[in-house]
Amino acid sequence: MKLNYKRTFLIGFAFLSISAFWQLYDSIIPLMLKNTFNLGETVTGTIMAVDNILALFLLPLFGALSDRVDTRFGKRTPFIVLGTIVAVFFMMLIPWADNAVNFTLFFIALGMTLLAMGTYRSPAVALMPDLTPKPLRSKANAVINLMGAVGYIFALAVIKLLVKKEDNPDYTLVFSLVALLMIVSVVILVITIREKKLAAQMAEQASIGEKAEETQPENKTTGPLPKDVRQSLVFLLASIFLWFTAYNAVTTAYSRYAGEVWGLKGGDFADSLMIAGAAAIVSYIPIGMIASAIGRKKTIIIGILMMSATYLCGFFFLRYSPWINVVFAFTGFGWSAINVNSYPMVVEMSRSGDVGKYTGYYYTFSMAAQIFTPIFSGFLLENISYRTLFPYAVVFSLLSLCTMLMVKHGDSRPPRRASRLEEFDVAD
Repeated sequence: MKLNYKRTFLIGFAFLSISAFWQLYDSIIPLMLKNTFNLGETVTGTIMAVDNILALFLLPLFGALSDRVDTRFGKRTPFIVLGTIVAVFFMMLIPWADNAVNFTLFFIALGMTLLAMGTYRSPAVALMPDLTPKPLRSKANAVINLMGAVGYIFALAVIKLLVKKEDNPDYTLVFSLVALLMIVSVVILVITIREKKLAAQMAEQASIGEKAEETQPENKTTGPLPKDVRQSLVFLLASIFLWFTAYNAVTTAYSRYAGEVWGLKGGDFADSLMIAGAAAIVSYIPIGMIASAIGRKKTIIIGILMMSATYLCGFFFLRYSPWINVVFAFTGFGWSAINVNSYPMVVEMSRSGDVGKYTGYYYTFSMAAQIFTPIFSGFLLENISYRTLFPYAVVFSLLSLCTMLMVKHGDSRPPRRASRLEEFDVAD
Protein backbone atom coordinates (compact mmCIF):
# COMPACT_ATOMS: atom_id res chain seq x y z
CA MET A 1 0.00 0.00 0.00
CA LYS A 2 1.49 3.35 -1.02
CA LEU A 3 0.37 6.94 -1.05
CA ASN A 4 -0.67 8.60 -4.30
CA TYR A 5 1.40 11.75 -3.82
CA LYS A 6 0.19 13.51 -6.96
CA ARG A 7 -3.46 13.16 -5.97
CA THR A 8 -2.71 14.23 -2.41
CA PHE A 9 -0.88 17.37 -3.55
CA LEU A 10 -3.88 18.30 -5.69
CA ILE A 11 -6.28 17.72 -2.80
CA GLY A 12 -4.02 20.02 -0.78
CA PHE A 13 -4.95 23.04 -2.90
CA ALA A 14 -8.09 23.39 -0.77
CA PHE A 15 -5.97 23.69 2.37
CA LEU A 16 -3.51 26.01 0.61
CA SER A 17 -6.40 28.38 -0.06
CA ILE A 18 -7.61 28.21 3.55
CA SER A 19 -4.14 28.71 5.05
CA ALA A 20 -3.42 31.75 2.90
CA PHE A 21 -6.61 33.40 4.13
CA TRP A 22 -6.03 32.66 7.81
CA GLN A 23 -2.46 33.93 7.74
CA LEU A 24 -3.71 37.15 6.16
CA TYR A 25 -6.45 37.33 8.79
CA ASP A 26 -4.14 36.72 11.77
CA SER A 27 -1.52 39.20 10.55
CA ILE A 28 -3.56 42.10 9.20
CA ILE A 29 -6.94 42.21 10.96
CA PRO A 30 -5.38 42.95 14.41
CA LEU A 31 -3.39 45.80 12.84
CA MET A 32 -6.56 47.24 11.31
CA LEU A 33 -8.38 47.02 14.64
CA LYS A 34 -5.53 48.69 16.49
CA ASN A 35 -4.28 51.30 14.01
CA THR A 36 -7.43 52.24 12.08
CA PHE A 37 -10.17 51.77 14.69
CA ASN A 38 -8.00 52.45 17.78
CA LEU A 39 -9.22 49.45 19.77
CA GLY A 40 -7.41 48.12 22.86
CA GLU A 41 -5.75 44.74 23.09
CA THR A 42 -8.57 43.08 25.03
CA VAL A 43 -11.26 44.27 22.59
CA THR A 44 -9.03 43.35 19.65
CA GLY A 45 -8.53 39.89 21.11
CA THR A 46 -12.29 39.52 21.58
CA ILE A 47 -13.00 40.45 17.95
CA MET A 48 -10.23 38.11 16.80
CA ALA A 49 -12.05 35.35 18.67
CA VAL A 50 -15.31 35.89 16.73
CA ASP A 51 -14.20 33.60 13.91
CA ASN A 52 -13.55 30.85 16.39
CA ILE A 53 -16.89 31.33 18.13
CA LEU A 54 -18.59 30.94 14.76
CA ALA A 55 -16.38 27.98 13.91
CA LEU A 56 -17.30 26.27 17.17
CA PHE A 57 -20.80 25.81 15.75
CA LEU A 58 -20.21 25.87 12.01
CA LEU A 59 -17.37 23.36 11.67
CA PRO A 60 -19.06 20.39 13.37
CA LEU A 61 -22.36 21.28 11.68
CA PHE A 62 -21.00 21.48 8.14
CA GLY A 63 -18.58 18.61 8.71
CA ALA A 64 -21.48 16.34 9.69
CA LEU A 65 -23.71 17.80 6.95
CA SER A 66 -21.10 17.05 4.29
CA ASP A 67 -21.00 13.43 5.54
CA ARG A 68 -24.64 13.11 4.53
CA VAL A 69 -24.78 15.15 1.33
CA ASP A 70 -24.35 13.29 -1.95
CA THR A 71 -24.22 15.25 -5.21
CA ARG A 72 -22.83 14.47 -8.64
CA PHE A 73 -19.75 16.47 -7.63
CA GLY A 74 -19.28 14.50 -4.41
CA LYS A 75 -19.84 15.26 -0.72
CA ARG A 76 -17.20 17.89 -0.02
CA THR A 77 -16.61 19.72 -3.32
CA PRO A 78 -19.88 21.75 -3.40
CA PHE A 79 -19.13 23.19 0.05
CA ILE A 80 -15.57 24.09 -0.97
CA VAL A 81 -16.61 25.86 -4.16
CA LEU A 82 -19.57 27.82 -2.80
CA GLY A 83 -17.79 28.72 0.44
CA THR A 84 -14.78 30.08 -1.42
CA ILE A 85 -16.88 32.23 -3.76
CA VAL A 86 -18.80 33.86 -0.91
CA ALA A 87 -15.68 34.31 1.23
CA VAL A 88 -13.74 36.02 -1.56
CA PHE A 89 -16.60 38.43 -2.28
CA PHE A 90 -16.92 39.64 1.29
CA MET A 91 -13.20 39.63 2.13
CA MET A 92 -12.62 42.20 -0.60
CA LEU A 93 -14.91 44.60 1.26
CA ILE A 94 -12.65 44.50 4.33
CA PRO A 95 -9.79 46.72 3.06
CA TRP A 96 -12.32 49.06 1.46
CA ALA A 97 -14.03 49.50 4.85
CA ASP A 98 -10.64 49.93 6.51
CA ASN A 99 -9.66 52.72 4.09
CA ALA A 100 -13.03 54.41 4.66
CA VAL A 101 -12.70 54.00 8.46
CA ASN A 102 -16.20 52.50 8.43
CA PHE A 103 -16.33 50.08 11.37
CA THR A 104 -19.91 48.96 10.70
CA LEU A 105 -19.11 47.86 7.15
CA PHE A 106 -15.80 46.39 8.33
CA PHE A 107 -17.49 44.26 10.99
CA ILE A 108 -20.27 43.08 8.65
CA ALA A 109 -17.80 42.19 5.87
CA LEU A 110 -15.53 40.41 8.34
CA GLY A 111 -18.45 38.51 9.86
CA MET A 112 -19.77 37.34 6.49
CA THR A 113 -16.27 36.28 5.41
CA LEU A 114 -15.85 34.22 8.56
CA LEU A 115 -19.28 32.64 8.11
CA ALA A 116 -18.35 31.61 4.57
CA MET A 117 -14.98 30.21 5.65
CA GLY A 118 -16.73 28.22 8.39
CA THR A 119 -19.02 26.48 5.93
CA TYR A 120 -16.26 24.74 3.99
CA ARG A 121 -13.25 24.29 6.26
CA SER A 122 -14.33 20.91 7.68
CA PRO A 123 -15.44 19.54 4.28
CA ALA A 124 -12.13 20.67 2.73
CA VAL A 125 -10.06 18.96 5.41
CA ALA A 126 -12.24 15.82 5.39
CA LEU A 127 -11.57 15.36 1.67
CA MET A 128 -8.11 13.93 2.40
CA PRO A 129 -9.18 11.06 4.72
CA ASP A 130 -12.10 10.35 2.36
CA LEU A 131 -9.63 9.59 -0.42
CA THR A 132 -6.72 8.11 1.58
CA PRO A 133 -6.41 4.69 3.30
CA LYS A 134 -6.16 5.07 7.07
CA PRO A 135 -2.58 3.79 7.55
CA LEU A 136 -1.30 6.41 5.08
CA ARG A 137 -3.04 9.44 6.54
CA SER A 138 -0.05 10.82 8.45
CA LYS A 139 1.96 10.93 5.21
CA ALA A 140 -1.04 12.38 3.36
CA ASN A 141 -1.61 14.95 6.08
CA ALA A 142 2.06 15.92 5.79
CA VAL A 143 1.48 16.71 2.12
CA ILE A 144 -1.72 18.61 2.92
CA ASN A 145 0.08 20.67 5.56
CA LEU A 146 2.95 21.32 3.16
CA MET A 147 0.44 22.79 0.73
CA GLY A 148 -1.03 24.80 3.58
CA ALA A 149 2.44 26.13 4.38
CA VAL A 150 2.82 27.26 0.76
CA GLY A 151 -0.36 29.32 1.17
CA TYR A 152 0.91 30.62 4.50
CA ILE A 153 4.25 31.65 2.96
CA PHE A 154 2.52 33.29 0.00
CA ALA A 155 0.39 35.47 2.27
CA LEU A 156 3.39 36.46 4.39
CA ALA A 157 5.51 37.25 1.32
CA VAL A 158 2.77 39.48 -0.06
CA ILE A 159 2.51 41.25 3.31
CA LYS A 160 6.29 41.66 3.51
CA LEU A 161 6.59 43.11 0.01
CA LEU A 162 3.45 45.22 -0.26
CA VAL A 163 2.62 46.59 3.21
CA LYS A 164 4.17 50.01 3.52
CA LYS A 165 5.93 51.21 6.66
CA GLU A 166 3.27 53.66 7.77
CA ASP A 167 0.57 53.76 10.43
CA ASN A 168 -2.43 53.05 8.20
CA PRO A 169 -1.32 51.44 4.91
CA ASP A 170 -3.71 50.40 2.16
CA TYR A 171 -4.13 46.62 2.25
CA THR A 172 -6.30 46.32 -0.87
CA LEU A 173 -3.62 44.79 -3.11
CA VAL A 174 -2.62 42.30 -0.40
CA PHE A 175 -6.23 41.13 -0.04
CA SER A 176 -6.66 40.99 -3.81
CA LEU A 177 -3.68 38.71 -4.34
CA VAL A 178 -4.72 36.33 -1.57
CA ALA A 179 -8.27 36.26 -2.97
CA LEU A 180 -6.88 35.46 -6.42
CA LEU A 181 -4.80 32.62 -4.94
CA MET A 182 -7.91 31.22 -3.24
CA ILE A 183 -9.88 31.20 -6.50
CA VAL A 184 -7.07 29.66 -8.56
CA SER A 185 -6.48 26.97 -5.93
CA VAL A 186 -10.11 25.87 -5.87
CA VAL A 187 -10.31 25.88 -9.68
CA ILE A 188 -7.29 23.55 -9.81
CA LEU A 189 -8.90 21.30 -7.20
CA VAL A 190 -12.20 21.05 -9.06
CA ILE A 191 -10.54 20.38 -12.43
CA THR A 192 -8.13 17.71 -11.19
CA ILE A 193 -9.94 15.94 -8.33
CA ARG A 194 -13.11 14.12 -9.35
CA GLU A 195 -14.30 13.44 -5.84
CA LYS A 196 -17.30 11.29 -6.75
CA LYS A 197 -15.25 8.97 -8.95
CA LEU A 198 -12.35 8.67 -6.52
CA ALA A 199 -14.65 8.04 -3.55
CA ALA A 200 -16.30 5.22 -5.52
CA GLN A 201 -12.87 3.71 -6.18
CA MET A 202 -12.04 3.87 -2.46
CA ALA A 203 -15.32 2.15 -1.63
CA GLU A 204 -14.61 -0.57 -4.18
CA GLN A 205 -11.14 -1.17 -2.74
CA ALA A 206 -12.63 -1.46 0.72
CA SER A 207 -15.24 -3.93 -0.48
CA ILE A 208 -12.60 -6.33 -1.81
CA GLY A 209 -10.77 -6.32 1.51
CA GLU A 210 -7.96 -3.80 1.16
CA LYS A 211 -8.87 -2.49 4.61
CA ALA A 212 -9.33 -5.90 6.17
CA GLU A 213 -6.10 -5.56 8.18
CA GLU A 214 -7.43 -2.57 10.13
CA THR A 215 -8.29 -3.72 13.64
CA GLN A 216 -9.37 -0.46 15.23
CA PRO A 217 -12.97 -0.34 16.50
CA GLU A 218 -13.82 2.21 13.83
CA ASN A 219 -14.26 -0.56 11.24
CA LYS A 220 -18.00 -0.09 11.78
CA THR A 221 -19.45 2.75 9.71
CA THR A 222 -21.12 4.65 12.57
CA GLY A 223 -21.90 4.33 16.28
CA PRO A 224 -20.40 5.05 19.70
CA LEU A 225 -16.75 4.29 20.45
CA PRO A 226 -15.58 1.80 23.09
CA LYS A 227 -14.87 3.39 26.47
CA ASP A 228 -11.07 3.20 26.24
CA VAL A 229 -11.00 4.69 22.74
CA ARG A 230 -13.40 7.43 23.81
CA GLN A 231 -11.13 8.25 26.75
CA SER A 232 -8.12 8.56 24.45
CA LEU A 233 -10.13 10.80 22.16
CA VAL A 234 -11.01 13.11 25.07
CA PHE A 235 -7.35 13.41 26.11
CA LEU A 236 -6.30 14.02 22.51
CA LEU A 237 -8.92 16.74 22.04
CA ALA A 238 -7.78 18.34 25.32
CA SER A 239 -4.21 18.30 24.01
CA ILE A 240 -5.35 19.97 20.79
CA PHE A 241 -7.06 22.69 22.83
CA LEU A 242 -3.95 23.32 24.91
CA TRP A 243 -1.33 23.45 22.15
CA PHE A 244 -3.55 25.67 20.03
CA THR A 245 -3.99 27.94 23.06
CA ALA A 246 -0.21 28.35 23.14
CA TYR A 247 0.43 28.56 19.40
CA ASN A 248 -2.46 30.86 18.47
CA ALA A 249 -1.57 33.32 21.22
CA VAL A 250 1.81 33.80 19.55
CA THR A 251 0.61 33.90 15.93
CA THR A 252 -2.28 36.28 16.66
CA ALA A 253 -0.24 38.73 18.74
CA TYR A 254 3.10 38.45 16.96
CA SER A 255 2.63 41.34 14.50
CA ARG A 256 1.82 43.65 17.44
CA TYR A 257 4.46 42.14 19.75
CA ALA A 258 7.17 42.68 17.13
CA GLY A 259 6.19 46.34 16.86
CA GLU A 260 5.73 47.07 20.56
CA VAL A 261 8.67 45.11 22.01
CA TRP A 262 11.17 44.96 19.16
CA GLY A 263 10.21 48.14 17.26
CA LEU A 264 9.69 46.49 13.86
CA LYS A 265 7.77 48.51 11.25
CA GLY A 266 5.45 47.69 8.35
CA GLY A 267 5.64 44.08 7.22
CA ASP A 268 9.07 43.38 8.74
CA PHE A 269 7.50 41.09 11.34
CA ALA A 270 6.69 38.65 8.53
CA ASP A 271 10.34 37.55 8.18
CA SER A 272 10.29 35.28 11.23
CA LEU A 273 6.92 33.82 10.34
CA MET A 274 8.10 33.09 6.80
CA ILE A 275 11.14 31.30 8.23
CA ALA A 276 8.83 29.19 10.39
CA GLY A 277 6.68 28.42 7.35
CA ALA A 278 9.70 27.52 5.22
CA ALA A 279 10.96 25.20 7.97
CA ALA A 280 7.56 23.56 8.08
CA ILE A 281 7.55 23.09 4.31
CA VAL A 282 10.85 21.21 4.28
CA SER A 283 9.89 19.12 7.32
CA TYR A 284 6.30 18.06 6.61
CA ILE A 285 7.05 15.02 4.44
CA PRO A 286 10.04 13.86 6.57
CA ILE A 287 7.83 14.24 9.65
CA GLY A 288 5.22 12.00 8.01
CA MET A 289 7.91 9.39 7.39
CA ILE A 290 9.22 9.69 10.95
CA ALA A 291 5.70 9.15 12.28
CA SER A 292 5.45 6.03 10.14
CA ALA A 293 8.62 4.73 11.77
CA ILE A 294 8.19 5.68 15.45
CA GLY A 295 4.46 6.38 15.68
CA ARG A 296 2.29 9.48 15.71
CA LYS A 297 2.19 9.94 19.48
CA LYS A 298 5.98 9.97 19.94
CA THR A 299 6.36 12.37 17.02
CA ILE A 300 3.79 14.74 18.54
CA ILE A 301 5.54 14.63 21.92
CA ILE A 302 8.84 15.57 20.26
CA GLY A 303 7.02 18.46 18.57
CA ILE A 304 5.52 19.68 21.85
CA LEU A 305 8.92 19.68 23.56
CA MET A 306 10.46 21.56 20.63
CA MET A 307 7.65 24.16 20.61
CA SER A 308 7.93 24.69 24.36
CA ALA A 309 11.66 25.29 24.02
CA THR A 310 11.20 27.85 21.24
CA TYR A 311 8.56 29.76 23.21
CA LEU A 312 10.96 29.91 26.14
CA CYS A 313 13.76 31.17 23.89
CA GLY A 314 11.47 33.85 22.45
CA PHE A 315 11.01 35.35 25.91
CA PHE A 316 14.74 36.07 26.28
CA PHE A 317 14.98 38.32 23.20
CA LEU A 318 14.74 41.90 24.48
CA ARG A 319 15.26 43.33 20.98
CA TYR A 320 15.11 41.97 17.45
CA SER A 321 18.01 39.74 16.41
CA PRO A 322 18.61 37.47 13.39
CA TRP A 323 18.76 34.60 15.89
CA ILE A 324 15.01 34.98 16.29
CA ASN A 325 14.69 33.51 12.81
CA VAL A 326 16.59 30.41 13.94
CA VAL A 327 14.22 30.03 16.88
CA PHE A 328 11.22 30.35 14.57
CA ALA A 329 12.68 27.72 12.26
CA PHE A 330 12.52 25.25 15.14
CA THR A 331 9.01 26.49 15.85
CA GLY A 332 8.13 25.44 12.31
CA PHE A 333 9.69 22.00 12.79
CA GLY A 334 7.86 21.45 16.07
CA TRP A 335 4.50 22.61 14.76
CA SER A 336 4.76 20.35 11.73
CA ALA A 337 5.43 17.35 14.00
CA ILE A 338 2.22 18.15 15.89
CA ASN A 339 0.07 19.20 12.97
CA VAL A 340 0.91 16.31 10.65
CA ASN A 341 -0.14 13.69 13.18
CA SER A 342 -2.89 15.09 15.42
CA TYR A 343 -5.72 15.22 12.89
CA PRO A 344 -5.01 11.68 11.57
CA MET A 345 -5.09 10.44 15.17
CA VAL A 346 -8.57 11.91 15.61
CA VAL A 347 -10.01 10.39 12.44
CA GLU A 348 -8.19 7.11 13.13
CA MET A 349 -10.49 6.75 16.13
CA SER A 350 -13.59 7.64 14.11
CA ARG A 351 -16.03 5.33 12.36
CA SER A 352 -15.64 5.28 8.59
CA GLY A 353 -19.01 6.98 8.07
CA ASP A 354 -18.28 9.77 10.57
CA VAL A 355 -15.07 11.33 9.19
CA GLY A 356 -16.69 14.73 8.65
CA LYS A 357 -18.17 14.71 12.16
CA TYR A 358 -14.83 13.86 13.77
CA THR A 359 -13.14 16.49 11.63
CA GLY A 360 -15.66 18.84 13.21
CA TYR A 361 -14.61 17.62 16.68
CA TYR A 362 -10.98 18.38 15.86
CA TYR A 363 -11.84 21.90 14.80
CA THR A 364 -14.27 22.43 17.67
CA PHE A 365 -11.43 22.03 20.17
CA SER A 366 -8.83 23.91 18.13
CA MET A 367 -11.29 26.76 17.63
CA ALA A 368 -12.36 26.76 21.27
CA ALA A 369 -8.70 27.39 22.10
CA GLN A 370 -8.63 30.20 19.59
CA ILE A 371 -11.69 31.78 21.22
CA PHE A 372 -10.15 31.64 24.65
CA THR A 373 -6.55 32.57 23.90
CA PRO A 374 -6.84 35.90 22.01
CA ILE A 375 -9.07 37.26 24.78
CA PHE A 376 -7.08 35.98 27.75
CA SER A 377 -3.64 36.61 26.27
CA GLY A 378 -4.84 40.01 25.00
CA PHE A 379 -5.92 40.92 28.54
CA LEU A 380 -2.45 40.00 29.83
CA LEU A 381 -0.72 41.96 27.06
CA GLU A 382 -2.80 45.05 27.75
CA ASN A 383 -2.88 44.99 31.55
CA ILE A 384 0.45 43.42 32.50
CA SER A 385 3.00 43.45 29.66
CA TYR A 386 3.59 42.29 26.13
CA ARG A 387 6.41 40.26 27.65
CA THR A 388 3.84 37.83 29.08
CA LEU A 389 3.23 36.39 25.60
CA PHE A 390 5.95 33.74 25.42
CA PRO A 391 5.72 32.52 29.07
CA TYR A 392 1.97 32.14 28.51
CA ALA A 393 2.69 29.93 25.49
CA VAL A 394 5.22 27.83 27.43
CA VAL A 395 2.69 27.04 30.19
CA PHE A 396 -0.06 25.86 27.86
CA SER A 397 2.35 23.95 25.64
CA LEU A 398 3.63 21.93 28.62
CA LEU A 399 0.06 21.28 29.77
CA SER A 400 -0.63 19.77 26.34
CA LEU A 401 2.30 17.42 26.92
CA CYS A 402 0.68 16.16 30.13
CA THR A 403 -2.61 15.30 28.42
CA MET A 404 -0.94 13.84 25.33
CA LEU A 405 0.87 11.30 27.50
CA MET A 406 -2.55 9.89 28.42
CA VAL A 407 -3.55 9.12 24.80
CA LYS A 408 -3.44 5.38 24.05
CA HIS A 409 -5.19 5.02 20.67
CA GLY A 410 -5.05 6.41 17.13
CA ASP A 411 -1.38 5.59 16.62
CA SER A 412 -1.74 3.50 13.45
CA ARG A 413 1.33 2.76 11.35
CA PRO A 414 1.35 1.70 7.69
CA PRO A 415 2.37 -1.88 6.92
CA ARG A 416 6.07 -2.53 6.41
CA ARG A 417 7.45 -2.66 2.90
CA ALA A 418 8.46 -5.99 1.48
CA SER A 419 11.95 -4.66 0.88
CA ARG A 420 14.05 -1.58 1.59
CA LEU A 421 13.94 -0.63 -2.09
CA GLU A 422 10.20 -0.10 -1.86
CA GLU A 423 10.79 2.82 0.52
CA PHE A 424 11.83 4.85 -2.51
CA ASP A 425 8.63 4.06 -4.38
CA VAL A 426 6.46 7.09 -3.58
CA ALA A 427 4.23 7.58 -6.60
CA ASP A 428 1.50 5.60 -8.30
